[in-house]
Amino acid sequence: MIIRGPFPDVVIPEIAITPFVFQHAHLRGDKPALIDGPSGRTITYLELSDAIARVAASLAQRGFQKGEVFGILSPNVPEFAIIFHAVALLGGINSPVNPLYTEHEAAHQLKDAGARFLVTVPQCLTKAAAAAGEAGIEELFVFADAGAEDDDLHGATPFASLLDSDGVFPEVHIDPREDLVALPYSSGTTGLPKGVMLTHHNLVANLCQMEGLDYFTADDTLICVLPLFHIYGLMVVMNMGLYQGSTIVTVPRFELEPFLQTIQKYGVTLAHLVPPIVLALSKHPVVDNYDLSKLKTIFSGAAPLDEHLTRACMQRLACDVRQGYGMTETSPVTHSSPADPAQVRFGSVGPPAPNTECKVVGLETGALLGAHSEGEVCVRGPQIMKGYLNRPEATAATIDEEGWLHTGDIGYVDAGGHFFIVDRAKELIKYKGFQVPPAELEALLLTHECIADAAVVPFPDDEAGEVPKAFVVLKDGDQPSALDLMSFVAQRVAPHKKIRRLEFIDKIPKSPAGKILRRFLVQRDRERKTTDNVS
Repeated sequence: MIIRGPFPDVVIPEIAITPFVFQHAHLRGDKPALIDGPSGRTITYLELSDAIARVAASLAQRGFQKGEVFGILSPNVPEFAIIFHAVALLGGINSPVNPLYTEHEAAHQLKDAGARFLVTVPQCLTKAAAAAGEAGIEELFVFADAGAEDDDLHGATPFASLLDSDGVFPEVHIDPREDLVALPYSSGTTGLPKGVMLTHHNLVANLCQMEGLDYFTADDTLICVLPLFHIYGLMVVMNMGLYQGSTIVTVPRFELEPFLQTIQKYGVTLAHLVPPIVLALSKHPVVDNYDLSKLKTIFSGAAPLDEHLTRACMQRLACDVRQGYGMTETSPVTHSSPADPAQVRFGSVGPPAPNTECKVVGLETGALLGAHSEGEVCVRGPQIMKGYLNRPEATAATIDEEGWLHTGDIGYVDAGGHFFIVDRAKELIKYKGFQVPPAELEALLLTHECIADAAVVPFPDDEAGEVPKAFVVLKDGDQPSALDLMSFVAQRVAPHKKIRRLEFIDKIPKSPAGKILRRFLVQRDRERKTTDNVS
């Protein structure tokens, strides 16, 4: 059966993302739009609108044109919103890059996206400069004051210099349904990271859908600890918060005590989090040292949140906990638990969002399944991506001819239309909500001279949700230790991709076609309840 949620459909205007988000900004004037949590530096709605126009004008003067790609390699800072919307005003495409990437990982994305410009922060400047050089970036900008010393900038242009303009930029015709505005990278249902082509209409549609879910209001103060390079932080926190007229407090990285101090200091009322942070709030004793009484709602996404943890957090903090579901490929929200706590079903990601259809199909047959039957979750709606950049085969494998996006997640729907995600048919590992593609780590392991074959699978972890575990077949001869091999990988990947466990094995199970049968390795671990792996 095809399921639609109880939420009424919403009207989605044919408009570009930036004029949509800021349509009421002039009425908000001096209200704080963005606050840098560590420093308290504040940008009002009036200042934000002006800064976006000034930066757009400066980029236009540099010849930045519609359809060109601008890379953003930065942790959460208020300027992220300025550059994102300045690029969008000119019809450009934003490609956010994980600031924890190695220079080669960043360069790969920038080259694949065809980025012309890149902006970063001083802390990442050395890495960004190397990546920019490798990717052929034309000009590198840095979120620094216009008066910063050239020796400190490695040839980068201070971002503040882009504010030195009259704010007059050329009008660009944007076709919301066809023109891209965001190009985040995702491993999708399998494989290496791919550029997810999101249009202005995709993003506007999802903002309208979230508005129909009663997410929050202009009276809310949000904490933006989820990374803005991730679609969850970019859309659900930054763009939805700005559209609603909320105040957003940015936090560059998660550290428990500074995070709690920020909630207390700024009177945060709504926190968008991931299950590992919810776990910390539920169990860590230091939480009792802070006044979190203004925190009314926690919204959890990016990975499943079980009923026990949900109840524990609600009881300790005396706040509501809502859960949602989505993907980078869906802009991202497709499901949400209701705003009314009485209608929430614990452990469920809720019914489909407005204007969204959902079904569960058999993993082998593809046949439509009924209530309480587990299968692959498929979604259809205006928030579905245009496709993967330059990957028509991957696009066709993910979105079928009828417009259904096959999520690769296994779940079921109950009789009331609430969906539950129980496992993944896709092979991605979710480490603290971040995607880790096994194929990428396997390819890297096979470059080691002592490794004959390798497979990487998810391994359950209370704090992270899952960690990457490698099964390795060694060649005859030198016998490196598990720690040696994990260190080999750690030196070449971002921290969230590190292999945290490693086991030597005689043979990697494979299908007759040569495909790694990772599910057999996962099942092996479950049955043995492995305790002898290296952490």
